[in-house]
Amino acid sequence: MIESSIVVRVHEGLHTRPAAHMAKLAKAFDCSLELVCRGVAANAKSSVKLMLLGVKEGDEVLVRAEGQDESNALERLMQYLVDPRSGLEEAKEGTAAQVDAGAVPTPSQGAAEAVGGNCVEGVAGSKGTAIGPVHVYLPQPLVATRQVIEEAEIPAELDRFRQVLMNFVRPPADDAGVSAQDRAILQALVDVAQDEEYVGAIIRGIKGRGDAAAVTLRVGEVLAATFEAMADAYMRARAEDIRGVTRQLAATLLGQKLPDLSRIDTPSVLVAADLSAWEFAQVPIAKILGLVCTGGSATSHVAIMARTHGIPAVLGVPLSADELRAAHTLAIDGDAGRVLLNPDAGQQARARARIEAQMKAKAALAEYRDLQPVTRDGRAIEVVANLGGLNEVEIAREAGAMGVGLFRTELLFMQQRSLPTEDEQATVYRQMAEAFHPYPVIIRTLDIGGDKPVAGIDFPREENPFLGWRGVRMCLDRPEVFKPQLRALLRAALVGNVRVMVPMISELGEVRRVRELVAECERELQAEGTPSAPFELGIMIETPAAVLQADALAAEVSFFSIGTNDLTQYVMATDRANARIASLYRVEHPAVMTAIEMTCQAARRAGIWVGICGEAAANLDLIPRFVEMGVTELSMSPASILAAKKRICQI
Repeated sequence: MIESSIVVRVHEGLHTRPAAHMAKLAKAFDCSLELVCRGVAANAKSSVKLMLLGVKEGDEVLVRAEGQDESNALERLMQYLVDPRSGLEEAKEGTAAQVDAGAVPTPSQGAAEAVGGNCVEGVAGSKGTAIGPVHVYLPQPLVATRQVIEEAEIPAELDRFRQVLMNFVRPPADDAGVSAQDRAILQALVDVAQDEEYVGAIIRGIKGRGDAAAVTLRVGEVLAATFEAMADAYMRARAEDIRGVTRQLAATLLGQKLPDLSRIDTPSVLVAADLSAWEFAQVPIAKILGLVCTGGSATSHVAIMARTHGIPAVLGVPLSADELRAAHTLAIDGDAGRVLLNPDAGQQARARARIEAQMKAKAALAEYRDLQPVTRDGRAIEVVANLGGLNEVEIAREAGAMGVGLFRTELLFMQQRSLPTEDEQATVYRQMAEAFHPYPVIIRTLDIGGDKPVAGIDFPREENPFLGWRGVRMCLDRPEVFKPQLRALLRAALVGNVRVMVPMISELGEVRRVRELVAECERELQAEGTPSAPFELGIMIETPAAVLQADALAAEVSFFSIGTNDLTQYVMATDRANARIASLYRVEHPAVMTAIEMTCQAARRAGIWVGICGEAAANLDLIPRFVEMGVTELSMSPASILAAKKRICQI
């Protein structure tokens, strides 16, 4: 047996999605794996047990491994735990449907309370104002009339449960209209439903002569109550996930149908007691004006999904089922976390005035959707999207993206159990390019390392993976991984708008070696008779070394793209995941801004263009400074594009 301690850097700790991803990673190894936190051990192959540990960001944990592949397993889990993004790659920053989407609303008070009259206060779940007729979702409590089965019925009852479970865990089809954010949440719930801690307890109960539905309800409630007893509010919210999964399974086992939320045909405020993410995924989003729940919190999955779709929501509202049924109209304020029951004429007028103001603000931004933003003195700026997969294309186009400034190819690698083939990569890159043609699509070559492990590449354990064998460093050492990607990019370049950029450049020799590999791949494809085309090659400016050599590097490439996230981290020698020194992690710090300006000056002298693809590209206060420095392209989350276009036109 081997073991090692580590400080967890996973954002918000091991809640549903990161725990499910970690359990899936652990199951790929034959050895036994345990995670120990505050003296309590849990099987690392069980997502539920990992969640019940209550591991928070910043906690020190012990990882234990015992078995034939224990060394590799320990290494991979340690790498997973130090990455702030682990388990959250699919979760993007909301859509363009909601102004200022993505931020978690702050509850106006610590607990829900009545505030008098017809106004009730809960927890702000998703910003915005809504008013409309009520659609009440209050399914009858599920009750199993039969508790005990005969010994001879056990095999059939086990088969019945397994069949119901199998039907439940089928994820939504790719064309089911489910967003990438929603899909990630639903997949995490599927993983919970398959977890040994949950399913194993139900199977044991059935083998003990328990009726499948009765056992499912009992196990689900015990497990949900366990989560509710946890100290951390974020983990308490996971009780809703357990109850939602249990409700779906038990209803099917009982032969009952829950009310069909997909049949809502009138624009309404959806009102419920407990609403699970699984149930919310069924609603026709276009018909939902707002959401009110007596349960839930700002960190619940249904709140996250409401924010993703720009639906105002108030949760944790202290109303009884009878009070909910008695309401025919609701006005909700998702910013303040307030609900008006059957508002009078004056209250309705004020709510509609707020809605009109919000709609005008959105409409004003929507005018910029198809606009090429130009400053008042005539400088055109490209505003493009940072994307991680094809499922985000439509969101980006709806948001007004003028192409792609950063396509993160590592997500294609991280989502598979083995390295994607050249053909698989070429198909994805070509489809991305075709989706935005004739606008440019900039594809970043593989940017993985010890902080972002993938199946098929063994990474050494490093004290600081952010300064280690990652990005172009790994790719140049592993041509059998890098060349298939370069060949796929050359094949996709036939579309005519593909550009390629290389991450983590620190010296001129790295660029030249990449160019040599590209030329080698071109010759191979030509000899094989495989159609291909050249592409513009650029590099990311992320290291201080690249900034200080910008003049020499500019002579070798077609463009620069400044990755402000890592550049800030490296210039300021600041771990961006460390809350204690967060005040140092500032793009607007004079040292970082000087590095950006030096890069722009070198690009101008060489006659190449320069863009920004870090989070700072969407900073409305910094955009004028970037434009003044000579930046001509800004790449950002789709949710920020319209506001950025408007800001550019005001410069």
